[in-house]
Amino acid sequence: MRIYTRSGDKGLTSLVYGQRVPKNHLRVEAYGTCDEANSAIGLAVSALGNKEWEGKQDFLDQLHRVQTILFHVGAELSTPMDKEVYWKLKQSHIDEMEKQIDSWDEELEPLNNFILPSGHLASSALHNARTIVRRAERIVVGIDEEIENKLVLSYLNRLSDFLFVAARYINKKLGGQEQGLHVDLTK
Repeated sequence: MRIYTRSGDKGLTSLVYGQRVPKNHLRVEAYGTCDEANSAIGLAVSALGNKEWEGKQDFLDQLHRVQTILFHVGAELSTPMDKEVYWKLKQSHIDEMEKQIDSWDEELEPLNNFILPSGHLASSALHNARTIVRRAERIVVGIDEEIENKLVLSYLNRLSDFLFVAARYINKKLGGQEQGLHVDLTK
């Protein structure tokens, strides 16, 4: 089987079950943006390389789980509303993420101001993933009436929080410096 099919050469793509839609259809934008976020999470994992710390494998396992669920969220978004979804996001997936957010957050210093994406490369990659997830969330809001499982929007909202805390957690574990807003804009 070849990787290319030439079926999208005229600007159309297929949803699950074969319905053809323009590549700029909001549904395609939504699942494509989830894929983009997934790639940014993968970049963060790669940036961790051979850095070692206590709990690293648990952290990587959490990111892998999120990547897997996010992949399935993309599949859910690419399935027309009148068709059966082979895997559905559940409230337990969101609850699990909230539990992890709380666990990491307990180890972090409280925030006193906004921070800029900075510090360790993996932290910055996670911040990048977070902003991509926020974009996916905004796109999903635009097609909400076309999505059967309303948990998708909640999941994306919570995932951006998860990635924010994960980015801060990496900086703490690997000595990355968080940069606050210190610029005097009056000059």
